[in-house]
Amino acid sequence: MLAGCPRLVAPSRRAFLAVLGGGVVRAHPVEPRSSPGPGPVLDYDMVNTLPADRSPLPVPAEPASLATPYRTHTCGELRTDGAGASARLAGWVHRRRDYGKLIFIDLRDRHGITQVVVDAADAPDAHDVASRVRSEFVIAVEGVVANRQPGTENPKLATGAVELQARDVAILNEAKTPPFYVNDPDAPIDESLRLRYRYLDIRREAMQRRLLLRSRLVQAIREVHHATGFVEVETPNLIKSTPEGARDFIVPSRLQPGTVYALPQSPQQLKQLLMVAGIDRYFQIARCFRDEDLRGDRQPEFTQLDLEMSFVDEPTVMAFIERMVIEVSRATVPERPIRQVPFPVFRFEEAMERFGSDKPDLRFAMELFDLAPAMTADDGRPESGFRVFDETLANGGRVKGITAPGMGGATRRQIDELTELSRRFGARGLVHLSVAEGELHGPIAKFLSVGTRTGIRELAGAGEGDLVLVVADTGERANDVLGRLRVELGARLELADPDELAYCWVHRFPMYQWDEEHRRWDATHNPFSGVVPEDEPLLTTVSGDLDDRSPRDPAGRARAMQYDIVLNGWELGGGSVRIWRHDLLARSFNLQGYTLEQMRERFGAMLEAFEYGAPPHGGIALGVDRWAALLSYQTNIREVMAFPKTQSGSDLMLEAPSAPDEEQFAELGLRFVGVPEKR
Repeated sequence: MLAGCPRLVAPSRRAFLAVLGGGVVRAHPVEPRSSPGPGPVLDYDMVNTLPADRSPLPVPAEPASLATPYRTHTCGELRTDGAGASARLAGWVHRRRDYGKLIFIDLRDRHGITQVVVDAADAPDAHDVASRVRSEFVIAVEGVVANRQPGTENPKLATGAVELQARDVAILNEAKTPPFYVNDPDAPIDESLRLRYRYLDIRREAMQRRLLLRSRLVQAIREVHHATGFVEVETPNLIKSTPEGARDFIVPSRLQPGTVYALPQSPQQLKQLLMVAGIDRYFQIARCFRDEDLRGDRQPEFTQLDLEMSFVDEPTVMAFIERMVIEVSRATVPERPIRQVPFPVFRFEEAMERFGSDKPDLRFAMELFDLAPAMTADDGRPESGFRVFDETLANGGRVKGITAPGMGGATRRQIDELTELSRRFGARGLVHLSVAEGELHGPIAKFLSVGTRTGIRELAGAGEGDLVLVVADTGERANDVLGRLRVELGARLELADPDELAYCWVHRFPMYQWDEEHRRWDATHNPFSGVVPEDEPLLTTVSGDLDDRSPRDPAGRARAMQYDIVLNGWELGGGSVRIWRHDLLARSFNLQGYTLEQMRERFGAMLEAFEYGAPPHGGIALGVDRWAALLSYQTNIREVMAFPKTQSGSDLMLEAPSAPDEEQFAELGLRFVGVPEKR
């Protein structure tokens, strides 16, 4: 053994969880149509043998005191064991009920609600003040803790067995009538109004609950990484623009007129440079910025868990990430079961074939199936009897379908809706067949041979009362359309268990995709992703000249050491083992259309750094906003962000973006010349 270098061993699952704090992960088996296929071998020995009573993360021996000069307890802290003691509370008036001589106030802070009773006979001065109190006033109350009268307890509140009998009430700040009900969790509120008054929206229990969950999530992430040798490093927000797949936000420089910084779409190059610098395990809760069209899982600024590891291969990185995800999930939402451990691993092609998506939701089956075997003669000729199917197969297309359980009795209107939906997804049409009395029925059933009808039922696994939906098109389009229909029907039929956390891996993505307009090979994910070692010879062109590229190049068959982690049908994060050799990185950039001068301009620091010795390294970035949303049953990340932007990128509360002052323009040497016409 070399001095200073401990013996290197692969950590077992038991050893890993012993470090992190063990516990049993509830696992539920997936019902796969076939084996997930070859993938990285992950070490999961002893996964269910650790004692269930072990704490997932260290906790303080005693909770921190939150007492201040305004309060001795929080509004969620008092219990029956404190009856008879004096207490002082401060918070917002959640609800006020005036019965003349008696006034009841529900006092709220982020910890809970306590009922305060103000009796005019016992505390006339306090009663006078309480009579002026209204909803959302900020007040402080001093009094005696008392058990509620039998039969008046509120089991919905943690403090529901006690009340505070007030001796003194002080109004700390008055409040205008809010533009919406803060104390009614079921009140329908327009989202634009919520965002305009976000500071009031955050007072509502549901929003506070989600933000607290997000806080626990980030805390658990940090605890796990610190416990396993990672170093938290902050990277700058003013950097050089690099291609990351979306437009950059740019920041003009006053000190260097005519130049701009870019806000980082991710710390990609910086974290790889940290690996060259010898920080062999890095992580960061990183703020990132992308100027792209928004949707439910996108915002112009977002947060990601960014990590990188040195001296690793693909299975090593994936194994750590999976263990980390399990532990963080268990620490954040211990009541929610993880569907399957180890996580299923799918090759990209397999995921597309089986689910029509590279981010499959495994909480329900409804897998895609290929109907060609039921429509092909022994000599390979299509013979379904239905011209559209036969012509599609003869031209090299695909005929695929999905089975919607129990939808055999769908109405004409429902079928028309699904047909129109499939057309919006890109299909030329949608064939439907229902199973009734053991036979296939539908508009085309009469054209199908007996053998074809039998084969369709067997391949579809369709039973009595089921509906078979079929798309005939190119393989890529058929998979995409059916994959989207699968998600739509899964939601309509409520097939997914909302409590389950169905994680999985998708890997072995194509390294490149052909860009006909620019005659180059674009990286499908990250331009720094490494190539599967056996595919390295494919990083070339037919002509042998990397500047003479064509769609027939061997590079189109290369696979990346790229992996995505998926949760309940959302891409939670993506990463790769990187190219760490200078020559291979330059070759990959060349295939992506960069000249030597462009490489030096955009990636000069990294290319030069790699000449000084870069270790094998890889990592991933996981969306913290998406993770928090999924763990809190949300489908829009705005619901787990304190101050998000609207779908158009506006901040309704701060009225941003806004026009700069003329002085700001002048100081930067800029002027506004108008919006360019869109091509």
